[in-house]
Amino acid sequence: WTGRIMMAALGLSVVCNLSMYAAYHEYFASTDPPQERFHSGDQFASSKISILSVDGTIMPPFTERLLQQIEHVTKDDAVKGVLLVVDSPGGLVADSHEIYHRLKLLAEKKPIYVQMKRMAASGGYYISMGAGPQGRIYAEPTTWTGSIGVIIPRYDASQLAEKIGVVSDPLKTGEFKDALNPLRAMTANERKLWEGILDQSFQKFIKVIDDNRESLDSDAVKALATGQIYTADDALQNKLVDEIGYQEDSLKALQEKLGLAKVRIVKYHSHTTLLEQLLGNAQAKPPVDPWKLIMEASVPRAMYLCSWMPALPQ
Repeated sequence: WTGRIMMAALGLSVVCNLSMYAAYHEYFASTDPPQERFHSGDQFASSKISILSVDGTIMPPFTERLLQQIEHVTKDDAVKGVLLVVDSPGGLVADSHEIYHRLKLLAEKKPIYVQMKRMAASGGYYISMGAGPQGRIYAEPTTWTGSIGVIIPRYDASQLAEKIGVVSDPLKTGEFKDALNPLRAMTANERKLWEGILDQSFQKFIKVIDDNRESLDSDAVKALATGQIYTADDALQNKLVDEIGYQEDSLKALQEKLGLAKVRIVKYHSHTTLLEQLLGNAQAKPPVDPWKLIMEASVPRAMYLCSWMPALPQ
């Protein structure tokens, strides 16, 4: 038993030391650039075209990793142009706008073209505007795009609560403190308040498209901003995109715009943390706190998202 206890203590000591080592390096870690990987083209060419990929819902931790890639591309003098590849239904309003803002700054230094994949809707379309008025947008023949609008997901479970005898009676300091409470119907004043909040984000969306699509004015954008999905053909007809084509087409067009006979096309992979490397991504995540999930699920989230479902907590 003495030997077993000593072995158990040794194992525990190793785990604790690895955890402290990982925490130490995580705290003092430098902001290393993302890993660059060869994609296609001439592997010996000095000039590069960078592919920035936007996959899935736009929200943390994806946002921070993409922003890091944008910063790296901005500082890399060998990168002459950027292809933003979008396959996303959108996501959080704040994240979408921050990515758009950083892309606009990048577009002032290097041309950006956009390649839409399966879906580039709502926030996916919003960030595509980061290519600026001079950036061309390509959609694949089967791309879905559009869904211009804002949503704050909410359920009205007041009738269900009444049937099972649940009464919402929060202690609050103001009329609107629990304005999105799903256990009771919204009042007229609450609906008016949230409609005003939604409209501000909606008008920002309209302006972003108006500023970056020379073929569309504000009235034309408003007419298209019904929240509906547009197929690639409909998007082209309505001037939401410039051409229908595949990634090889948009890459070729960008290379021609840059006037490069030879170019190295690269993409990026963001670093995982040391703790993730030691324990694996799934094991590195903290234990799930059910109460935290409930609390985060109740947080109102304004979203540029092509979905009617409420946002799931991280």
